[in-house]
Amino acid sequence: MVARMLPTIITRAPVPDPIESVITTGNETPAREVGASRRGVEAAWQAATQLYKSGIHPAIQVCVRRRGQVVLNRAIGYAQGNGPEDPAEAPKIPLTTDTPFNIFSASKVVTSMVVHLLDQRHLLHLEDPVCEYIPEFAAHDKQGIPIRHILTHRAGIPNLPAEAMDLDILGHPSEIVEMLCKTKLSWRPGRSIGYHALSGGFVLGEIVRRVTGMTIRAVLDREIRQPLRFRWLNYGIQKDDFDKVAENYFTGAPVLPPMSTVLHRLLGVNYYRAVKESNDPRFLLATVPAGNLFANANEMSRFFELLLNGGELDGINIFDSRTIRRATAEQSYMEFDRTLGLPLRYGMGFMLGGRWMSLYGADTQHAFGHLGLSNILCWADPERRLSAAIMTSGKPVAYPELYHAYNIVRHITSACPKEKDRAIRRAVVVPVRATGH
Repeated sequence: MVARMLPTIITRAPVPDPIESVITTGNETPAREVGASRRGVEAAWQAATQLYKSGIHPAIQVCVRRRGQVVLNRAIGYAQGNGPEDPAEAPKIPLTTDTPFNIFSASKVVTSMVVHLLDQRHLLHLEDPVCEYIPEFAAHDKQGIPIRHILTHRAGIPNLPAEAMDLDILGHPSEIVEMLCKTKLSWRPGRSIGYHALSGGFVLGEIVRRVTGMTIRAVLDREIRQPLRFRWLNYGIQKDDFDKVAENYFTGAPVLPPMSTVLHRLLGVNYYRAVKESNDPRFLLATVPAGNLFANANEMSRFFELLLNGGELDGINIFDSRTIRRATAEQSYMEFDRTLGLPLRYGMGFMLGGRWMSLYGADTQHAFGHLGLSNILCWADPERRLSAAIMTSGKPVAYPELYHAYNIVRHITSACPKEKDRAIRRAVVVPVRATGH
């Protein structure tokens, strides 16, 4: 009885027939030339097509690099016009490998690396209290919170005030920072971990502004995006590019308590509203450091290749290798996250892999990356010389075919065996809790 009811209660997008008509492929290097399994790479793509056939994601991109070479760079679906509630006659914009997605919480990786870059240049220090840069932040016993606690979700301010999620306010981050300065602690800083979904990003963005005199968007553009010639990789989207971005759609099973309550607390608004408003022009134009960086899978794989390669890409050096090791070093080992209700390993801005199982597959203890709402995943695995990204436009919380999403990751990891020569793994995470230079 329950099985027969599932199709009627799960929101899905229409699936074109044949699906080959909505598949695009970018330049790819044969897997065997870089020590990867061709069969494994193709299995990862087959898992992506099976996920697409479920109707849960109207658009999917996958990009995988092995030893710096792209072995998988494909897209399937429509960027706009083929969502669950779109009329059949709606104009359909084809998805390509160049289409940008909002990567949501995976934005934290880029934001954290902007902060680490300023630390590398001695413009700030991660052990300094936030209030040294934002004096008013000291209100309500927050004077002892170091920048490091913001990066590791230990600051005790996990949630934004409800009024901060007003789309007319999101375009004015200084107002949100003012609200956060007046916010009281949810728990003693440093004592517990509780995922800071959006709040920490605004604090970091304001620190960047006060240190450099520029917005975090402008700093990212000048220091990383332009030197490495990324097309997208920035917070928000310009008006002229609205028709190029992948639209987000609510899909999957209804969101019910207690999960709906957790997500409401996490996002500041109910989940359905959050998905809908992520397509609003006001959100697209805003700068939300922890939640609205736009990039495609190829760009995010390339960004992680930069980190995997010790901070250098295409002959351009951005980060010191020591900065990357510090950013990705373990800061917490499977501590219970009070916000997400799960045990997780964190670096300073990264979700880390695990010896037995993790977001990045089995035996990935040195992998580092981040999850984005809700099946977006970007990561690097130094032992496998692997950097990858998966972009999706459906925003489900739960659905029966979730195993297809995990199969993409599993096959990517298995297709790239660990390298035996440790000398080539320049950015391997050191197994210590590095907290200072």
